[in-house]
Amino acid sequence: MKIALIGYGKMGHIVEEQALKRGHEISVIIDKDNQQDFDSAAFANADVAIEFSTPDTAVSNIRAAWQHHVPVVCGTTGWTEHTGDNGEKMLHVLQAEARENGLFWTSNYSIGMNLFMALNRHLAELMRPQTEYSVTIEETHHIHKKDAPSGTAVTLAQDIEKVLNAGHDTESHVEITSKREGEVPGIHTVCYDSAADCIRITHEAKSREGFALGAVLAAEFMQGKRGFYNMQDLLPF
Repeated sequence: MKIALIGYGKMGHIVEEQALKRGHEISVIIDKDNQQDFDSAAFANADVAIEFSTPDTAVSNIRAAWQHHVPVVCGTTGWTEHTGDNGEKMLHVLQAEARENGLFWTSNYSIGMNLFMALNRHLAELMRPQTEYSVTIEETHHIHKKDAPSGTAVTLAQDIEKVLNAGHDTESHVEITSKREGEVPGIHTVCYDSAADCIRITHEAKSREGFALGAVLAAEFMQGKRGFYNMQDLLPF
């Protein structure tokens, strides 16, 4: 499979390593200094593009790829709450546009984190009747991360709120605390606290390789596809 890389920072380099390990070809690498290569034959001939850039450039990168009919696996977070010209959230806008193109987006590509997300949803179901508990999320990442809270923390919170607020007139909101320290790949902790005890579940990424491998698996899944997909389409749980 021919893969175009959009963004060549730390994640882009690790995605390249994982793609090559799985026998794929990197047809072109596009970064901030060679945007003209979106119009190259190498890009047009790519089977799929993997995008890890910045919140400010992700949407334009996705649309530039679509102009050449190349589906996109987007790993950038922090852009989904941006607002389009018609006032809709950008993720909803691109979901509609993806019907004729092809987009795979998730807030976290780690297989382990997606298992953790499934556990988080199940725990929320168990905790729903236990009104004496308050729930919070703490996330820690490296100092280079652009968005805070992380997209993963936002997804965890939204999943909890969807369960806890179902059938209720008043809405509960999960408080998220963000920390930026050193080169931490990512730590997420969900805490249910009461006067009697505290329940915590934690996922700690040891490196960025798990995120990169998940992105490459998503790219394999997206080959020849149109529409919008996420990790729940890729994984069997």
